Amino acid sequence: MDIRPILSTLSRHKTAAALIVLEIALSCAIICNAVFLISQRIESISTTTGIAEDELIRIQITGIGQDERAMALTREDLAALRAIPGVKQAEMTNQVPLVNSSWNTSVNSQPDTKAPGPNATMYMGGPAMHETLGLKLVAGRALTPEDYQAYDDKAGFRGIKPGVVVITKALAERLFPKQDPLGKMIYGFGQDPVRIVGVLERLVRPNVNGWGKDESNFSMILPVALPYTMGGNYLIRADASRRQEVMEAAVKALQANSNSRIVLEQQLFGDIRADFYRQDRSMAWMLTGVCLALLIVTALGIVGLASFWVQQRTKQIGIRRALGATRGQILQYFQTENFLLASIGIVLGMVLAYGINHLLMSRYELPRLPLIYLPVGAISLWVLGQLAVLGPARHAAAVPPAIATRSA
Repeated sequence: MDIRPILSTLSRHKTAAALIVLEIALSCAIICNAVFLISQRIESISTTTGIAEDELIRIQITGIGQDERAMALTREDLAALRAIPGVKQAEMTNQVPLVNSSWNTSVNSQPDTKAPGPNATMYMGGPAMHETLGLKLVAGRALTPEDYQAYDDKAGFRGIKPGVVVITKALAERLFPKQDPLGKMIYGFGQDPVRIVGVLERLVRPNVNGWGKDESNFSMILPVALPYTMGGNYLIRADASRRQEVMEAAVKALQANSNSRIVLEQQLFGDIRADFYRQDRSMAWMLTGVCLALLIVTALGIVGLASFWVQQRTKQIGIRRALGATRGQILQYFQTENFLLASIGIVLGMVLAYGINHLLMSRYELPRLPLIYLPVGAISLWVLGQLAVLGPARHAAAVPPAIATRSA
C-alpha cells in the first residue's frame, strides 16, 4: 500500500498524531518496566527454600530474665515436642528461612585471605536439624551427634569453633568452582579450618531479598546445639494434615514445661511464607493494575482519535469509495495509519524504557532491563493498536459511495 497519502494526512494533523504517539511511547516505557518488575516479584514469591514447608511448624519463645537451666530445659522441651502424636521430628534452631533477621559471616577457601569471601548465613541446631527441615543431600553426609558442640553463653559467637560443616551446593560452587568440595577446608571462624562433610541441594537464607539467585542459597549448617535463649525457634515437622492440632499441643507442652517463658510466634510455615512475601504480592498486583489501566487508556485514546478522524474524513472516504476503493482498502488504510503511529511511539517508548530502567537501577539497585521485554512490549502495543482501531476502521469501510454526492 502506498503510504504517501497517509503521511500527507498525518502532516495536516500533527498535534493529534503527536499526542497519540506520546501516549503509546509512555505506555510502552512504563509497561516494559512494570512487566519486568512483576516478573521479578513472581520469581521471588516462587523461591524454593529446600525445606519441607508443607510439614513445618515454627514456635518462637523467649525467656523472662536469665535462665541457668536453658540448655537442660531445651532438651526437655524437645523431648516433650517429639512425644506429641503426629510429630515426625523437632529441633531448636537459631533462625528459619523467610524471616527478616539472620546470622551471617564471611567464609573463604584459603586462610589469611585479605579479600572478603562470600557472605553465608549460619544455621545452627541439634543433630535432628537435617531430618526436621527435610533437607536433601547431593553429596557427603549429614551432621551426626558426634560432630556437635554445645553453645557457650560466656564465649558467645566467638566461641563457635566447629570442626565440620554442611554447606549448600551454591556456596560450594562459589568457593570451589569445578572441584569436589567434600573434605575441603573453609575459613570463617578465626584461624581454625572447618572441613566440609556434606553438600545440600538447597537451603535459602532467612532474608532472601536483596541477594542474587545464587547468593540467596549461600547457607551452611554448623554443628552447634543451642539453648532456647538463642533465637528461640522450635521447628516441628508433623503430618501435613495434623499441623494445626500439633501446633496447639506444642504450645501447651512448652508452657507446661516452664511458665517463665513467653510464646512470641506460633506459625505454620505456609503462613511464614505468606507474611514474608505479602509486600511482593501487593506490588505485583498494583503493577498489574497499572499496566491494565495504561492499556485501557491507550486503547481508548486510539479509538477516540480514529473515530474523530473517520468523522472528519467521511466525505473523503465516500469519494474514494466512488472512485473504486473497496471496503478492504479503506480498512487497510486506517490500520496502516495506526500501525505507523504505533511504530513511532514504540520506538520512542523503547528508548524511554531504558532511560527509566537506568534511573531505577541508580536509585533502587534494580537489575538491567532484559532486551526480551522490549519486543514483548512492542508486539503487545501493536496488537492492541490494531484491535483498538478495528471498530472505527470498519465504520469507515462501511461509508457508502453516495456520501460523496452530498453537500458539505
